[in-house]
Amino acid sequence: MVHQGGRQELGQNFLVDDAVIAHIGDLVAETTGPIVELGAGDGALTLPLSRYGRPVTAVEIDPRRAGRLARHVPPNVEVVNADILRFRFPGHPHVVVGNVPFHLTTSIMRRLLAANGWEEAVLLVQWEVARRRAGVGGASMLTAVWWPWYEFEVRSRVPARAFRPAPSVDGGLLSIRRRPVPLVGERGPYQDFVRRVFTGRGRGLLEIVERAGRVDRQAVRDWARATRVKPYALPKDLSAEQWASLWRDTVPACGRARP
Repeated sequence: MVHQGGRQELGQNFLVDDAVIAHIGDLVAETTGPIVELGAGDGALTLPLSRYGRPVTAVEIDPRRAGRLARHVPPNVEVVNADILRFRFPGHPHVVVGNVPFHLTTSIMRRLLAANGWEEAVLLVQWEVARRRAGVGGASMLTAVWWPWYEFEVRSRVPARAFRPAPSVDGGLLSIRRRPVPLVGERGPYQDFVRRVFTGRGRGLLEIVERAGRVDRQAVRDWARATRVKPYALPKDLSAEQWASLWRDTVPACGRARP
């Protein structure tokens, strides 16, 4: 297959490394169900994925590439010419895979995490983004907001030379799995709480949490001792389980409803 460089106005950096393509295929092979591919391009991933015999929906924004790809795919593949940010994900269980345009990573991630239906995702994103999403070296607010509902894992680093044209940074393979049982029940109020803590002021986590409001201050101190979280830790230092317990143990039931 000929791998062509992407159109820069669309932010496309196409994957050309066969070993990386094979690795993505192996990760997807561990899943079940229909596949939705984001940013299909010339089909570097689409065609290998089609060989599993599972239904594949390949989403591509460039009409010329979408039309060309549609002429070369087997019957189990449907090519959809659409913007990823406007594409309506299926309501039934499915798997999401894709080489995500680096400049759209956060927007796509937010939309994906808020969508229902999909069970697992294998995404090629910027290396540092993959690390932050998985909480390596400190989690981002976006990760902490969604951690009770998803597990994030970095699978491998992908060198910039694996793309054409080559980006200025390396990529990283990130897998996301929907938790069968969420760590937290109240999504909206919990997410509001996490945002207040991440954007709050204070000399360390305990002071920030106390200033965030609607918490039991003594419960915050008891929680810190029980979890061995240092007073001057930062919000990015907490794990998924610690965020969940911080919410459960320090926010009174009356504070778990939206004001």
